[in-house]
Amino acid sequence: MATDRAVHAEGLVKNYGRVRALDGLNLHVDEGSLLALLGPNGAGKTTAVRIFTTLLKPDAGSAQVAGFDVLKEPDRIKAHIGLAGQTVAIDEFMTGQENLEMIGRLYHLSGKDAKRRSLELLVQFDLTDAAHRIAKTYSGGMRRRLDLAASLVILPPVLFLDEPTTGLDPRSRRQMWGIISSLVSEGSTILLTTQYLEEADELANRIAVVDAGRVIAEGTSDELKLRVGGDRIEVAVARDGDLARAAEVARRHLSSDVTIDPHQRRLSGPSREGTRQLATLVREFDAAGIEITDLQLHRPSLDDVFLTLTGHQAEEEKTTELNRRWARRAS
Repeated sequence: MATDRAVHAEGLVKNYGRVRALDGLNLHVDEGSLLALLGPNGAGKTTAVRIFTTLLKPDAGSAQVAGFDVLKEPDRIKAHIGLAGQTVAIDEFMTGQENLEMIGRLYHLSGKDAKRRSLELLVQFDLTDAAHRIAKTYSGGMRRRLDLAASLVILPPVLFLDEPTTGLDPRSRRQMWGIISSLVSEGSTILLTTQYLEEADELANRIAVVDAGRVIAEGTSDELKLRVGGDRIEVAVARDGDLARAAEVARRHLSSDVTIDPHQRRLSGPSREGTRQLATLVREFDAAGIEITDLQLHRPSLDDVFLTLTGHQAEEEKTTELNRRWARRAS
């Protein structure tokens, strides 16, 4: 394994009875970066995290975290990682500060050091005013922040965040994004699982799209978007008679691959230079006396990417065979 890889997996397989949660997962996370593992429910994201954090053993394949093997050296891995899962793991009947101090003591910090570290984290996560309130009174966003703070008591070099913003309102989600971004800028390595396309786009250095227990595509946000054709410029003209001339102008500056919708007097074509070509086209249309009613640059979203790669939307709640089996039992 390359020494600059904080997380590395090859051919991970995990079965739950007849259900294959991981089907040969290959993955790596470079040190000091954030990799977003993007996929819907049932894709295998949480199973992968549980293997990386030694909570679950794979049926086949290999994985190393912080240079240690998940099967041979689980105790050494535990000393180098932090985990914030989908469910908040704090004690609701202790105050925020007491929760953090307790975790510090569990990691064998002295009472003085545990208190110092808890106060640092309360400031970092904007929880100072709520330090002496019991966690049960916290809002959902505050609980998530406290849970993430708890995973950082010992400043682990590798942090696993399993859908950390699920269920949060937009303001709380943005607040969490700011905290996560600051952790990466300070040198943390993070593997983040998410169903939110916007979240992966906002936070990740690289994105791995996972579906049915396998990574089906990986790259930067821009690299993945190029897989669905990259940027396109769309133009609508005011008069039917100008559509053909507008298409000629567009072909000169975009490419011959310009599509025309005569019913809406609209045309579109691929753009390699984005906003620069928008300005050029405006000048060309004006010089040709072509009146335009709409001109826009369309950048494909990660939603477009996921739909192209998998044939279904990323936000769909996939019903796995395991879920169906449990549903039959319940009925």
